[in-house]
Amino acid sequence: MARVLMKGCEAIAEAAVRAGCRFFAGYPITPQNEIPEYFSRRLPEVGGTFVQGESEVASVNMVYGAASAGTRSMTSSSSPGIALKSEGISYCAAARIPMVYANISRGGPGVGAIQPAQQDYFQATKASGNGGFEMMVLAPATVQEAVDLTYAAFDYADRDRNPVLILADGVIGTMMEPVELPEMKSDEEVAAIKESKKSWACIGHKLDYANRAWIQPGHWLTDEMQKANEDAEEMYKSWEKDIMVEEYMVEDAEAVIAAYGISGRIGKSVVDILRKEGKKVGLIRPITVHPFPYKSFDKIDYSKCKGILDVEMSIPAQFVKDVEVAVKGRCPIDTCLCSGGNIMSREAVIEAVNKIIEK
Repeated sequence: MARVLMKGCEAIAEAAVRAGCRFFAGYPITPQNEIPEYFSRRLPEVGGTFVQGESEVASVNMVYGAASAGTRSMTSSSSPGIALKSEGISYCAAARIPMVYANISRGGPGVGAIQPAQQDYFQATKASGNGGFEMMVLAPATVQEAVDLTYAAFDYADRDRNPVLILADGVIGTMMEPVELPEMKSDEEVAAIKESKKSWACIGHKLDYANRAWIQPGHWLTDEMQKANEDAEEMYKSWEKDIMVEEYMVEDAEAVIAAYGISGRIGKSVVDILRKEGKKVGLIRPITVHPFPYKSFDKIDYSKCKGILDVEMSIPAQFVKDVEVAVKGRCPIDTCLCSGGNIMSREAVIEAVNKIIEK
């Protein structure tokens, strides 16, 4: 298929439509506004429904309702808007309702500024809502990757009957790059997907108190709730096979950059630059940040590696906590950080890597 030039937010929306998403509800917030704007035009063209809700809370609950009826559904927001959606997302997790949402994250602390940042890592991977549920969290580093991951996210959500998060940042969301779009699912394929959900979807079943999770999440008996959590734990463990990670020139590295999203992309360019100078630098870039690719860090030769450099657009560092778990104290970990809407500079990463090598 021919490549087309698209902005990240618009590419995410188009990928969702091509994956069979036929319902979107959202609310404006920078820097993700182009996602609902694109859906507002595109969904009516394919027989779908777009709703601009009166709030983030209303929007996510509309998605909860549409997804409960078996329709592939999505919402999106940025940082504080995602926080407002957390209860609805928690309800979807409790009710085992598949839905996809995107966080085109912005700067902190707290509500912060509208510029890009990576300060929602803890929220995305550790505490997306109440009750301790987990989700697959996918973090693209290019617009093409944002397209591919969004398209795949709907399959993951349907397979697990669980929410899936696309964790992007304002750089990926607003930059333009050439992308190759996936094939558009046909009307017949979209209908077949919805038909496959009839056994559980809220479409007029006779009330069955033994299988009512989709009607009244959280209203189970104690034993039923524990069983639901045990089943969820087994599902979370099964995601080990779905872990995606880029391991770049790690085998002989004397310094390894650990980064995700746009910081990972910048880190890879640093590896290329320093390798041309004869410096042995590598990169580990998680694409699934949850579950985290801890095993990738076991591939580092710690007899050669002088240190790991955590690169992220967050102060204080958040992603580094998972890096620390993965490294297990086998070598020092330094950080190269920026935040508040400042974009990581390649020069800062090069300087930080050189300090590690020169130790």
